Amino acid sequence: MTRTIQQLFDLTGKTALVTGGSRGLGLQLAHALGEAGARIMLSSRKASELEQAVAELQAAGIDARWIAADCAREADITRLADETLQRMGDVDILVNNAGAAWGAPAEDHPVDAWDKVMNLNVRGYFLLSQAIAKKSMIARKSGRIINVASIAGLNGNPDGMNTIAYNTSKGAVINFTRALGAEWGKHNITVNAICPGFFPSKMTAGTLKALGEERLAAGAPLKRLGDDEDLKGLCVLFASAAGKHITGQWLAVDGGVSVVTGG
Repeated sequence: MTRTIQQLFDLTGKTALVTGGSRGLGLQLAHALGEAGARIMLSSRKASELEQAVAELQAAGIDARWIAADCAREADITRLADETLQRMGDVDILVNNAGAAWGAPAEDHPVDAWDKVMNLNVRGYFLLSQAIAKKSMIARKSGRIINVASIAGLNGNPDGMNTIAYNTSKGAVINFTRALGAEWGKHNITVNAICPGFFPSKMTAGTLKALGEERLAAGAPLKRLGDDEDLKGLCVLFASAAGKHITGQWLAVDGGVSVVTGG
């Protein structure tokens, strides 16, 4: 029987692991999945921030827990996967969101900073996806992986914004999404990417201050920055049965910036 739209988007009984989930976009995505019915495991590096985020989710009636882990470290990734599976059971939805940025002109960009960004933003996504798929998704022939990329992975930057490692890493995430979606389709695992534009957050605070929120908003056809609910709908689409025939895709949530910049 064909399901209703409410049934297709319902995540009741599903378990989601969200990295970088203690604030900003990661917490918004956790809210979306939890509001759709999923149980949530949050992860980031700082326990104090995770405690606050989980309290916020629980106050909203969401079943949420946390594990502190650094997704730039392979040992932490292995521990995160194992402990999540032990405490929550199988993981149905993996949201790879933990990320880092570094601002410096390309000619002066420190190599260790390049490695830091690439290790977290690309290597970490790969290792955690591999661990969760091998330990939970492949055997069950079921899974949803959502990678948070960025419109920075589609183009260069506005003048005054020098984030060569970040842009490179997010371009890699987009093609990682395509390649993994193609390879794991046989396991009924979908892999898709969300490409946010400019959203006010701790990571973007420096850019927003340097370039100006009004200037950045003016460059978007919708004349606004992203807010605390703009990623929710796409996240639940990719995570739910409503998106079961979508894989290897990316979609920009950027107020139309990529339309006018050629992304």
